[in-house]
Amino acid sequence: MPFNLLGVSGSLREASFGAQALRLVLAAAAELGDPSRLLDLRQVALPLYNPDRPDDDPQLQEVNEAVGWADALVLASPDYHGSMSGAMKNFLDYHWEHFGGKLFGYVCASHEKGLTAMDQMRTAVRQCYGWSLPYGISVHGEVDFDAQGTPSRRLADRLRMLARDMTVYGQLLRGQFHADLSAGVADTFSARYR
Repeated sequence: MPFNLLGVSGSLREASFGAQALRLVLAAAAELGDPSRLLDLRQVALPLYNPDRPDDDPQLQEVNEAVGWADALVLASPDYHGSMSGAMKNFLDYHWEHFGGKLFGYVCASHEKGLTAMDQMRTAVRQCYGWSLPYGISVHGEVDFDAQGTPSRRLADRLRMLARDMTVYGQLLRGQFHADLSAGVADTFSARYR
């Protein structure tokens, strides 16, 4: 069964190092045989979250479809003052119900390792019953990419590792989640999704 990996870029910067790293993760997943897609929040007109906005609002259609398609997601955000970007937070606010049983990975563009920004994304995902890999990847633009946009060997290896772990562990978690749903297992968090 195909395993769908969605990358979500939360940078509004045209030459985003985080988005560049995210594309490499998705390309590595595709090389492993798994369908992957990029949802670039810079190119999607996602309105500021309003809980009164109907779910079937046409402005949300592209984003809702992408999240529904995904079996796992890699979130990429710049580190803004120790936190994720506003675009990423807005995206997460919209989709809290749709993350149950899905694995998440993290990429953060930061000159200070992006640990708090990744922790905040993890916290938001955990509150939505999503799973997180126990590590994230920090990208320090000019240090990790050369002038032609080629990643350092170390970064390229880590991005391939992220792609592999997302697909391998993501399939295990997603498969068990669906098995629990279809079997009607009551003593698991997946029961709330029936």
